[in-house]
Amino acid sequence: MRALLNMGFFLMLLILSSCEEVVEVDLQESEPKLVVEASIIWEKESLGNNQYIILSSTTSFYNSENPPAEGANVIINSATEETYQFTEISPGIYENTNFKPELYKSYTLSINYKNEFYTASEKMIPVVDLENIEQTSNGGFNGNDIELKAYYSDPSEIKNYYLLKFFFENTSLQIYNDEFTNGNRTFAYFSDEDLKSGDQVNFEIQGVSERFYEYLYILSSQAGENNGGPFQTQPTTVRGNIVNTTTPENFAFGYFRLSQSDTLTYLVE
Repeated sequence: MRALLNMGFFLMLLILSSCEEVVEVDLQESEPKLVVEASIIWEKESLGNNQYIILSSTTSFYNSENPPAEGANVIINSATEETYQFTEISPGIYENTNFKPELYKSYTLSINYKNEFYTASEKMIPVVDLENIEQTSNGGFNGNDIELKAYYSDPSEIKNYYLLKFFFENTSLQIYNDEFTNGNRTFAYFSDEDLKSGDQVNFEIQGVSERFYEYLYILSSQAGENNGGPFQTQPTTVRGNIVNTTTPENFAFGYFRLSQSDTLTYLVE
């Protein structure tokens, strides 16, 4: 009897496995759109001369990588009429080696790609110094993980917006505004259950514009960090500040921005 039951179970598995079929849904595809990664970062105590802009295009749902956008003409012009031509050094990667960043100065990005003209403008946003790192051992959900606090002093004269990066195995991002900390010494904190004595963590703070802060805030909300369930607000297309002046409806994805940055390295005790 047991042998018959085992044989029946085996036959059922065989039937189910033979019925299994991979179904690839025929999705309606839209025309590819330009994707622009144009973050001009000026690290403190550096010249900021070497800058890169990455161009790619959207692709179908089943492709894992966006193809590079080759053959574009990429230029940044400053408000004082300096022109910086970016040269394609590998497919979709454009470089300029004589860029001259200046705080608060306005810059305009111009891209000519497949006979369509894209443009965006931003200012170079300054940032405060990262002052020091403080280590405690009460982070994480269980209250026993190593927690690192990166301190900085917020200026009181204007509204400030920050992007903070923590580099440990992977990159973690946080965004802040000074609504509740204006003019005060404050901190951003980072915790990871895998942190241990002897590990190195790199911290970076960038000054960003209010518009870019809002752009990042919407993106993080769209990512569904709180998993709102079936009744959560459905994602919409998040558009940056890049405008297609030739065919406005064929807008680009991505953002053009300029940020001063400060970095700090910490060795976990």
